Amino acid sequence: MHKLLKNRWALSTVVTTLIILVISVLLASVVTYFAINVVSTRVQEESLHLTKQHIWHNSTASPGDSSYSLASLMVINTGGRDIVIDKLAVRGQECTWNDTVSDNKKFVLYSITNDPVPEDMPYVANFSSTTTNTVKIGDRTHIFSVASNDLVLPSGYTMLIYIVNPDSITINDIGLTVSITLYTAQAMYYREANVQAVTDAQ
Repeated sequence: MHKLLKNRWALSTVVTTLIILVISVLLASVVTYFAINVVSTRVQEESLHLTKQHIWHNSTASPGDSSYSLASLMVINTGGRDIVIDKLAVRGQECTWNDTVSDNKKFVLYSITNDPVPEDMPYVANFSSTTTNTVKIGDRTHIFSVASNDLVLPSGYTMLIYIVNPDSITINDIGLTVSITLYTAQAMYYREANVQAVTDAQ
């Protein structure tokens, strides 16, 4: 009788060990799957393509004019989810969304479209911070609004951005390479552009 009890307990120990091993393997598999799923989901949810970056400086304008310096950027949301643009920076200096109180007017203009924009973004002098701005790019006319807060770009859409009077761009920067950086909640995107000289005649 004692031997039967010992055998019964031995069999129970083996079964218990097998159950623990199976549960451990299942838990490890679930954790691994979850980690892979989270990583792949985050990679898929945000994918931006930045292009048509330009920085212009108007040496004939005064620092208070809205045509003094100008930057442009086109952002295409190729990911599966909408994204929020938290901040824009030129040469590491954060760009003000809308500051027209100071003598040097600084503001950001944007236009969202789901149509392709194959043409380059042109230089535009004297953007207005109070009225509607229209810019003809190729055969299409785009309406630009003044940003007042973070910008939302839906999935599959394109955003055209103009930065009026970004900080630290002067006549001495013409011909130099300057960075344009876009920040979202999850990443930062970096592009470079040569500072181009323009005149009022353009």
